Amino acid sequence: MDVGTLVQLIPELRDGSPTVSPLGGGLTNRNYRIDTAAGSYVLRLAGEETALLGIDRACEVACARAAAELGVGPEVVAYLPEHGAILTRFIHGRVLTTEDIQQPAILRRAVEALRRYHEGPPGAGSFSAFATIGRYYALARERRVRLPANLARALELLAGIEQNWECDEPPCPCHNDLLAGNFIDDGTVVRIIDWEYGGMGDRFFDLGNLSANNEFDGGQERELLGLYFGEVRSDDLRRLRQMRMVSDMREASWGYLQAAISTLEIDFSAYGRKHLDRYLHAAGAAG
Repeated sequence: MDVGTLVQLIPELRDGSPTVSPLGGGLTNRNYRIDTAAGSYVLRLAGEETALLGIDRACEVACARAAAELGVGPEVVAYLPEHGAILTRFIHGRVLTTEDIQQPAILRRAVEALRRYHEGPPGAGSFSAFATIGRYYALARERRVRLPANLARALELLAGIEQNWECDEPPCPCHNDLLAGNFIDDGTVVRIIDWEYGGMGDRFFDLGNLSANNEFDGGQERELLGLYFGEVRSDDLRRLRQMRMVSDMREASWGYLQAAISTLEIDFSAYGRKHLDRYLHAAGAAG
């Protein structure tokens, strides 16, 4: 179904001569800004076969609504599951870059939003980075993706991290995909968008994921922990760095699977190689 026809199915968009403009930046879905006399919205259409990535759209909507109630994300205006469509209120502000998030004032606002979500009530879904990586790897092999020889060694190292992982905290609501482009800053508060991997999980995966995706150095890792916990503990730094490695491995396996299923014109194999190389480099440094 084309976007114009879909817009007519949503009462909030039906009147007011809506204007539709494509939005860039998505790696999985197609996104559009829709402006009407009543306001502005973002319409997201799910990419094909995204269920293979472990994305549960009903869970995503539940997490997005929880984030909105906490003031952390945009309002969910409509959800059309039969069309894989989610409509949210457009947030005015700047989509952040890696360089932005590394700035202390902006990082503070981003951490405040993330911690508020982590401290919210238990929510929908569950997320395990280790299980996700295993599933992506198995699906990529089923689809005969050409995988690098050093991936087997990477998986062995990952099994060691999982076996030795020590964290006695109960799961909390997590985002699990903290790319810079999923933060919008209006200068006063930062809000988080794109909750498709959201679910109850390990806060240290979010912290490690934030660090990995935004290329934090050692000082920025410590700054992140200080902002989040109020202090920097050696055990927390160790956990963050381990989950930072796991985050890169998740991105690598995600990239290889996307190379088999995505219809977008993106070199997902190169994306996978980049994160696999970074993971192996970090593993060598840690060893």
